[in-house]
Amino acid sequence: MLLTAAAGFYLGSGAHVDVRLLAHTLLGVALVAAGTNAFNQVLERDVDRRMRRTERRPLPSGRIGARAAGLFAGVISLAGVAYLALAVNLLTAALAGLTLASYVLLYTPLKRKTTLNTLIGAVPGALPIVGGWTAAGGALGSAVAALFWILFLWQLPHFLALAWIYREDYRRGGLAMLSVDDSEGRHTGRMVLLYAAALLPVSLLPTLLGVTGAFYFFGALVLGLAYAAASIAR
Repeated sequence: MLLTAAAGFYLGSGAHVDVRLLAHTLLGVALVAAGTNAFNQVLERDVDRRMRRTERRPLPSGRIGARAAGLFAGVISLAGVAYLALAVNLLTAALAGLTLASYVLLYTPLKRKTTLNTLIGAVPGALPIVGGWTAAGGALGSAVAALFWILFLWQLPHFLALAWIYREDYRRGGLAMLSVDDSEGRHTGRMVLLYAAALLPVSLLPTLLGVTGAFYFFGALVLGLAYAAASIAR
């Protein structure tokens, strides 16, 4: 989240990057990101206890109590949103609050109910680059929308690949992942390829919209083709 927020800030800054404002932005984003992560672990402590890759986290292992963790999550989340409102601007603070709410109140509970949770989870994952853009003074429009969709689409093959690797763990945890009922991985693989292919043209939009130059265009093209090729190989 910090890296994508920084990228959005850089692209939204134009000719001059205000390093002091960038530092304020990253501090606020870090607090909200940490709070979001902590809330997720509070709400999924029972799931984490059943999954081998998460059973040693602080709550399922008993090192921290749920009440203390919830208090910690609430304090740093509110502090992060308030800090962004005071030190950066209200729009960036609102976007950070939306990131927190959509992850904790939508994505986290939906992981137990529907495989569409991955699509919902990609929204808060893509919002930090928008927050970085607005923090630098960039206006909402087609340019930042392209950045949002790049991050949104990039996450999906990544999420689905992880879900395939840890499919047995997700089954034990009772999470509704596409890979859990996809024994041969064909459906998961098709969706990975679909999203990787969709990312390729979208990733070129920043240059076409005048946000980036030719170096970015050809770099994105090569990396996008490699991403799609890896999906085909799977």
